[in-house]
Amino acid sequence: MRYFFTVFILFLAFISAAEARLRTETVEYTDSGKVLEGYLAYDDSVEGRRPGVLVVHEWWGINDYIKKRTEMLAGLGYVAFAADIYGKGVRTADAEVAGRLAGIYRADRALLRRRAARGLEVLKANGLTDPERVAAIGYCFGGTTVLELARSGAPLSGVVSFHGNLDTPAPETSVIKAKVLALTGALDPYVTPERVREFEDEMRKAGADWFMVSYGGAVHSFTNTASGADPSKGVAYNETADRRSWRAMKDFFTEIFK
Repeated sequence: MRYFFTVFILFLAFISAAEARLRTETVEYTDSGKVLEGYLAYDDSVEGRRPGVLVVHEWWGINDYIKKRTEMLAGLGYVAFAADIYGKGVRTADAEVAGRLAGIYRADRALLRRRAARGLEVLKANGLTDPERVAAIGYCFGGTTVLELARSGAPLSGVVSFHGNLDTPAPETSVIKAKVLALTGALDPYVTPERVREFEDEMRKAGADWFMVSYGGAVHSFTNTASGADPSKGVAYNETADRRSWRAMKDFFTEIFK
């Protein structure tokens, strides 16, 4: 009887320890009077400061998908913070509404950069974050956002764009400090070969430390299962590209955070 009681106690301790590892919380902050609400995740079993990763959402705003990615990063040992570009409570599942919301910031890149920079400030101010080792990743609209953050000269170790648009109305030629990794679908109808060439030219002229991976057979939003399974629509999940791009990000982080 004592043996089974001991095993039971150890089992409860194991469950408790597992639950104690991942911590999440919403974080309210502001930008020029606008209230924003981000999502923080970290592993509380990791001691001391560790690298931080800013996460920027798709055009839907912060949702369960972005929260999941933020938690996955925390599981890798990073402090992960999903920045809120739109504002507290501004989220949607309607593509038409999402397009209008994203359009506001695509048309005003200064505002987009500032909102991303505020999220970066919140992440770097967190007591668990090593402010000298910080990166940013983003998906679709968020991928565009982290590239704009790099173009602004933000003090980042690196940025990773997952199927983000590569275009910008204000190409930079000298201020990019972060290493840049762009992960794109080879068949993405929103990232045309012309845009790829323009992006490559921009990076070369800027003297940036950059590289790009193009995944064969993948279209837009290839990392999100909610994108469906029909590539003919131009937006679809691709399990292989999703897995490979996440691994590429992890390898990139190993390099820049060493």
